[in-house]
Amino acid sequence: MSMQRIIPVMLLFFFLEGTVFYWLLPGDWVSRVVPHFTLAFVLFASLYRGRHTAVFLGFSFGLLQDIVFYGNLIGVHSFAMGLIGYLTGFLMERKRSTLLMALTIITLSTLVYETVIYFVYRVFRLTHQTFEWALIDHIIPSLFLQIGFVLVMYVPVRRWFEGISKKKGDEEEE
Repeated sequence: MSMQRIIPVMLLFFFLEGTVFYWLLPGDWVSRVVPHFTLAFVLFASLYRGRHTAVFLGFSFGLLQDIVFYGNLIGVHSFAMGLIGYLTGFLMERKRSTLLMALTIITLSTLVYETVIYFVYRVFRLTHQTFEWALIDHIIPSLFLQIGFVLVMYVPVRRWFEGISKKKGDEEEE
């Protein structure tokens, strides 16, 4: 999948996670579950395209999230999403990812992302809740949503990214 196709797909996920998704949730869950579909796609990009693509997408869409959704502190999501994308791509650079490995990596990366966001907000005193409360109230429910999204999107995303890898391999042989 080329960058001309990745960016519109990520914009679609950004739109879905900010608008349509909340219409589908029950009213009690709206303040507890926070979708991170663009983060999942950044992590897929880090697994299949490499760390440099992931850091570019992470910084770009993280900054977009900072501007549109979280106006308290600009740059937190950009920093965290870019950092997590880069580290995931760095750790998985030469490894072939299976469904279980991709699910584990994306789950752990999402947990680290949420933890970094929480502690940055804690340092700047934007939140006064304890980490245990944040973990139980919104990090774990959001993590389950992320796992479900990754399970649904794994096969199509892998095919998209492997299709572009095969095309690059064919062009290099010629």
